[in-house]
Amino acid sequence: MDLNSPETSGFLDEYWQYFVDTGNSNISQVREVILCSWQRSFKIGVDPYNISLHDHLYGDDLAEALHQRERLISVARPFMADLYAIVRGSGFVVALTNEDGYILELFGDDGAGETPMTSNFFIGASWHERDAGTNAIGTALEEQKPVQVSGPEHYCRKHHCLTCSAAPIFDPDDSLIGILDISGGYEGAHLHTLGMVVAAAKAIIAQLRIKLKNHQLAMANKKLVSFFNMVSDGVMILDNNGKVTELNPAAERIFGRNRSKLKGIRFTRLLAGDGSEKEKCPNWQKSHSEIEILLDTGNGPCKCLASAEPFIDEQETVTGSFITLRPIKALQHLVHRFSGYSASLQFNDIIGKSREMLEAVELAKLSAQTTSNVLLQGESGTGKEIFAQAIHNQSSRFAAPFIPLNCGAIPRELVGSELFGYEDGAFTGACRGGKPGKFELADGGTFFLDEIGDMPLEQQAVLLRVIQEKRMTRIGGINVIPVDVRLICATHKNLLEKVRNGTFRQDLYYRLNVMSITIPPLRERLDDIPLLFQHFLDKLCRDRGNKLTVERDLMHYLYAYPWPGNVRELQNVVERATNLAINGVVSVHQLPGEIINRPIETTATLPATSEPANRRQRILQRKEREKHQLLHLLNVHDGNVTQVARELGVSRKTIYNRMEHHAIAN
Repeated sequence: MDLNSPETSGFLDEYWQYFVDTGNSNISQVREVILCSWQRSFKIGVDPYNISLHDHLYGDDLAEALHQRERLISVARPFMADLYAIVRGSGFVVALTNEDGYILELFGDDGAGETPMTSNFFIGASWHERDAGTNAIGTALEEQKPVQVSGPEHYCRKHHCLTCSAAPIFDPDDSLIGILDISGGYEGAHLHTLGMVVAAAKAIIAQLRIKLKNHQLAMANKKLVSFFNMVSDGVMILDNNGKVTELNPAAERIFGRNRSKLKGIRFTRLLAGDGSEKEKCPNWQKSHSEIEILLDTGNGPCKCLASAEPFIDEQETVTGSFITLRPIKALQHLVHRFSGYSASLQFNDIIGKSREMLEAVELAKLSAQTTSNVLLQGESGTGKEIFAQAIHNQSSRFAAPFIPLNCGAIPRELVGSELFGYEDGAFTGACRGGKPGKFELADGGTFFLDEIGDMPLEQQAVLLRVIQEKRMTRIGGINVIPVDVRLICATHKNLLEKVRNGTFRQDLYYRLNVMSITIPPLRERLDDIPLLFQHFLDKLCRDRGNKLTVERDLMHYLYAYPWPGNVRELQNVVERATNLAINGVVSVHQLPGEIINRPIETTATLPATSEPANRRQRILQRKEREKHQLLHLLNVHDGNVTQVARELGVSRKTIYNRMEHHAIAN
């Protein structure tokens, strides 16, 4: 049908008049899409003879509508400009609306808004069917498909002079977001105009999808870059020749060099060791998971777990590799954080006010400020590990691991593997993949060797070498591993006596005995017994939610007892007494038999009813023993105060103070 022919126009005009007069839709000669739109317009009461301007947006409402479809406008504008270039000067306008039919962008000849034919084409004007009746924009919105409306097909007479071609625009999730339209004089109607609009609308839809994909790719890339930069593992990208093309800040920190000095270097050149070791390096063009390698860094050799994943293109060709590096030291710190390899005790956890204990604590605090090795000497149960933990926690290594090892609790043949670890297959029964030793685990922190006097002589030589060189090798291994460890050793044995007997190396003894601290036994610090007893009692009462009182005479027996098990024994005695307490009272009867049934000669000289007198007697006895010990050591060392102080684990000033206290001439 020729839309411009007088016959077609005349018939349509008659059909239109018949419909608006009667509302009868039994008109087969009118296109179905037009007839359906007429019916909608008729039902909602659109006035076909209305000549006023359409409803429109202005002010804040218009600004909000423009803001909501800002992306659509920016994408559609170049395509609208191309369409307008085709119809420029013909009186046609190119319009873009939102999903409600309001015009958001418009291209037209100068004065188009003042021409009666296109006077309703302006920014903000509504072309929805409820405002303009049947028209290409409004009908395309309802039908959600391309529509051309010409002449009398418009429901409102004022638009019979127009031909309009419109196509819907959908966003990437297929929601209708706007309409693209070309409108002009009816005499210029052509079927190919609709095709132009449809093509432009499809181009806009395609560009919207491209924009969205680009945005999604940009966001994904930004997230990947952020992850690449913040991940704690070192990450490197290699090309197909194994050269570094990119790396993250963590990798820069591992190597101690910035990316400009690392990019372009072949990865194998970053490995430590001789040529034979580098030849063992896995092929990074294949997948690998947590391979143990040794890197050559600016801070010395660094052992890492490395994983690799190759990049493969569409032709199944390897174009590069993705390498992750995880320093074993960082893994160790993570393990320590959750495995309990940490020190929890502080100096304020040490209970005591006696002169001997205060001197030992003061010396320990001074030791904590240094990096020197410490030797803790004292009988079993005096609290050597409390001192070790307190020294660690007040040192500069407090945030690093605290690894304890009791040399007397390990079978002789396993001491080496516990200390230094072993490689895969080092001996029968070795764990697959090997195992790091306590020295490796303590790297950067403190290694507490309890009962050092029980260490086998053959392992003492290895320990001495590690202390001197600050490097070690696992059993069955060849790689040298640097270790930075502060040693604190403890013993209840006389190491000098063991040196004289040939069961402890003299050179190792002097390596360990840099800062020597002697922790006094409980029988030599009677003033601390009430404090310790009350401390343990209060803790038990808090844990159990009860309250106990102590019988007055009980402390008399505690002063008289020699405490061979020291503080640990006292703690057990308190727990026993609280378990057996009757009616909330801890009495003498709850004490163990060895305490209340002491031999007569031990307690006969001590008034059983006079606790202060008993206590004074014990203090006098302790001072007498101290004087005899001091005289004996001065005689053994020919009056050398330095040697005496070293053997007792106190300062020279303390020895001079004791000599003055006991009136001993130098």
